[in-house]
Amino acid sequence: MPTNPIFNPDGNDDVSNRSVWFGETTNLMQLNDVRYSWAVGLYQQMRENFWIPQKLDITQDVTDYWNLTPEERRAFDGILSYLTFLDSVQTCNLPHIKSSITAPEISLCMAEQISQEGMHNQSYQYMIETIIPSERRSNVYEFWRTDKVLRDRCEYIAGYYQRYIDSPTPENYFMALLADYMLEGMYFYNGFIFFYNLASRMLMPGSADIFKMINRDELSHVRLFQKLIPEAMATFTHSEDQIYEMFDRAVQYECKWTNHIVGNDILGITEQSTEIYTKYLANMRLKAIGLKPLYEGDLYKKSPYRHLERFSDTKKAGNTKANFFEAGVTSYTMSSGVTGWDEF
Repeated sequence: MPTNPIFNPDGNDDVSNRSVWFGETTNLMQLNDVRYSWAVGLYQQMRENFWIPQKLDITQDVTDYWNLTPEERRAFDGILSYLTFLDSVQTCNLPHIKSSITAPEISLCMAEQISQEGMHNQSYQYMIETIIPSERRSNVYEFWRTDKVLRDRCEYIAGYYQRYIDSPTPENYFMALLADYMLEGMYFYNGFIFFYNLASRMLMPGSADIFKMINRDELSHVRLFQKLIPEAMATFTHSEDQIYEMFDRAVQYECKWTNHIVGNDILGITEQSTEIYTKYLANMRLKAIGLKPLYEGDLYKKSPYRHLERFSDTKKAGNTKANFFEAGVTSYTMSSGVTGWDEF
């Protein structure tokens, strides 16, 4: 895949000449006239969603942590470790994807996403260093080293990105882009459910508030890739069978990991509900990019966690509509609205 020069004086930034990839951009951010107007609105939404994790109070969570069962504490630690990996690998991977994008308005969205991924990692560090006792913290950061299931999960996800870096072909670029979409649209959400489930039982409310904010950010990332993937399908050689195979394997890995770290040991979550929810997410994400559902049956048409939707919907406090069970994103508040989010 070609990567953009720092400055290309022979480029042509005329809107009629723009494309997501393979354009002749000067690499200047000329945004007065754009081809992809949806990217301008999305960028504005992403910027308006600015927040600072340290502004959210998690002092109650320090006490609540010891009110969790041993199984809940293990899941809390393991899921934090997994989410740290997800946002870490995105922070490293996205610049490689961005370097081949030739529409400046889309490049701008991806630059903001990189910034948000970094802030998410800061959020996890804030939680780990504040909530988790000092003698357990290194185990959280190093969980992937000691837990084979998590190690396999991480290596599978990173493998698609590394393949493109090692061999930057258009085919590998498309697969890395699709892997990005699955990460943003599927891999976080069983973890979110765990924290919202605790909040529904009046446990770890500050952690749930943080994940509510991360959740809103992830929605905008999902929306970005829901726009990019159909463009990529029209640009790059690909096989729908390969897409379905990637989704199916992703579901299998995600269920294996979630059942390993949560299983049937957490009140309100079961291995069956995890499978239903993960397949429901896969179907929803496929539909959003114009493909048919992978899993047939009414069981996978609805989320088994609809009762937890209110814990992720910040509409009342933030004048928003940002429900992570849906694909769309609308208006966000400015950073001054961070204080005063719904408490459980």
